[in-house]
Amino acid sequence: MLRISHYSKTYPGGKQAVQDLNLHVKPGEIFGFIGHNGAGKTTTLRSVAGILDFEEGTITIDGHDILREPLAAKKVTAFLPDNPDLYPFMTGISYLNFIADLYDIPGEARTAGIGRYGEAFGLTGDLGSSIGSYSHGMRQKLALISALIRSPRLLILDEPFVGLDPVAAHRLKEFLGELCEAGGAVFFSTHVLEVAEKLCHSIAIIRDGRLVKAGPTREVVGDSSLEEVFLELEGEDHG
Repeated sequence: MLRISHYSKTYPGGKQAVQDLNLHVKPGEIFGFIGHNGAGKTTTLRSVAGILDFEEGTITIDGHDILREPLAAKKVTAFLPDNPDLYPFMTGISYLNFIADLYDIPGEARTAGIGRYGEAFGLTGDLGSSIGSYSHGMRQKLALISALIRSPRLLILDEPFVGLDPVAAHRLKEFLGELCEAGGAVFFSTHVLEVAEKLCHSIAIIRDGRLVKAGPTREVVGDSSLEEVFLELEGEDHG
């Protein structure tokens, strides 16, 4: 579903954010991308989503090269950044219909999707209000709904559980599972290591732009916990 091969990203001024990254996210897989602040997670996610350009390596989504076939790759992808840019002057429902128009979602499918996810996240009663009046958690829910109604093949999430109440977080986990059961895949970063350990089929840990450990979650964690593995790797860096 997602293949990252020898990807590197250097910003103007010479700062290398990611170096020679290789990852493979398979269909039906929830893949966790873990690392400290500044490790290169968001840079990688933004490149996978086609928002950030890069010069080294290749990224393919469902067989489409993100640089050579950007429209085909983005058509099967939904990306939710850690701080989604929404339009405060729009109502929630007008924003969702705007997204549905962009992705050519038919009327019946969009109505069903908005109804289902709006109800699940407890946002239906607020969709007629302006986004500018929404709390952070409500905005996060609206952004999630806008991603889920597209039924993406690859869902890319940057810290998706931040701002969600326990019920909404539980619903999101259910929907991620459904997406994978339908043959899609999820690639997401999080600082909530307990969630990643329980939810993810595979884990990759990045440190200072380099991949330091990756594989099936059980193999990465072993007889320890993801938190202990992460702290041990961080200790090696500072030892």
